Amino acid sequence: MSADILNAQHNDDTFENIWQELKWRGLVHVSTDEEALEKALSDESLTFYTGYDPTAASLHLGHLVQLLVMRRLQLAGHNPIGLVGGMTGLIGDPRQTSERVLNSPEVVAEWVKSLRSQIERYLSFEGEHAARMVNNLDWGGQLSALDFLRTIGKNFRVGTMIKKEIVAKRLNSDEGISYTEFSYQILQGMDFLELNRQYNCTLQTGGSDQWGNLTSGTELIRKVEGKSVHAIGTPLITNSDGTKFGKSEGNAIWLNPEMTSPYSFYQFWLNTADADVLDRLKVFTFLTRAEIAEYGEKVEAEPFKREAQKRLAYEVTSLVHGAEAAQQAIAASEALFGKGDFAALDASTLLSVIAELPNAELKADELGMISVLTATGLAASNSEARRILKEGGASVNGVKVSGEDAVISVDELLHGKYAIVRRGKKAMAGITLA
Repeated sequence: MSADILNAQHNDDTFENIWQELKWRGLVHVSTDEEALEKALSDESLTFYTGYDPTAASLHLGHLVQLLVMRRLQLAGHNPIGLVGGMTGLIGDPRQTSERVLNSPEVVAEWVKSLRSQIERYLSFEGEHAARMVNNLDWGGQLSALDFLRTIGKNFRVGTMIKKEIVAKRLNSDEGISYTEFSYQILQGMDFLELNRQYNCTLQTGGSDQWGNLTSGTELIRKVEGKSVHAIGTPLITNSDGTKFGKSEGNAIWLNPEMTSPYSFYQFWLNTADADVLDRLKVFTFLTRAEIAEYGEKVEAEPFKREAQKRLAYEVTSLVHGAEAAQQAIAASEALFGKGDFAALDASTLLSVIAELPNAELKADELGMISVLTATGLAASNSEARRILKEGGASVNGVKVSGEDAVISVDELLHGKYAIVRRGKKAMAGITLA
């Protein structure tokens, strides 16, 4: 578990209650009866759940919104249930465009373990409001098709189901939608019913794109149990220019450090636009309203210092990967701008930096600087490489080199394998010993 997250305090007393804080942070796009929900969150200690389907080996930034909503609610005195969909992950919720490819039960089971370990880092499993983890395969996997149709399916009306936004879109597409994916909303509704029966769970949170699935649960409980329960749909976060948030050059930003390195993760946040940074601080950090207001003044007065972006990048990287990884990412950024020492970076961070730069894998007898400059693209030809070296325009790991016969010795390689080569002030590349 992340000590930064678990030690975070619900200490912003400028808010009357957690509902008002969630709204101020821009975390409520849609909900069931707002007045009743605000009263319940203020007067009671609710048990709530958020579900995560194992459709990949890691959670991504969209899931991080939900994880931090869970933590905020827990800090406010409510009881979280983290659900990993070992059952629903075998189906997959309908996508906007086309049918999902079904993953094997073995793959889904592995991903369940991976996601569970990630979710657990954001919750406390001790004390009065201790969290719990569940897997919907534990109840769904025991239910026969006949029992499912008789006890659950009979409570759903097809006319209502096809009006759900995502279903309607798919029905009007060329590919249509299979009965399997069409039934997903019934399965998610069954989850809410089961958790209501077992743990008196009365609130579900999720993305607003899941609203149809969330309300399937509230309606099922109303019909079967005669109870009113709640749901909150958080907004889908977009950038101020209208582009999709959470993507970097077309790739998702994952929470698993092996899929998105802490350095790349830090850089993603550091590159946040001025127009977006305050909203990101509200959603993805535990900074108070007063602290965020101070950064708003800094963005207005001295945007070139990018202090808000630096704080955002540090806070979120610390939450997800730990303070040490965040500090390494900062050190790497400073070294790239000539303000730090590459030798101070650990091997994994250095490798992440090299992966972001033009790079080449070279053998020990290929470490002559002329070869290095041409192999990495820092020089277009041997003659250009000679000119650069003659003029003293190259450096290795922050140390200037000169002379046409300059060679990088194996002893100079960082961690015995890596080097950062710079041409002039800005052009850089990395090399790895083959």
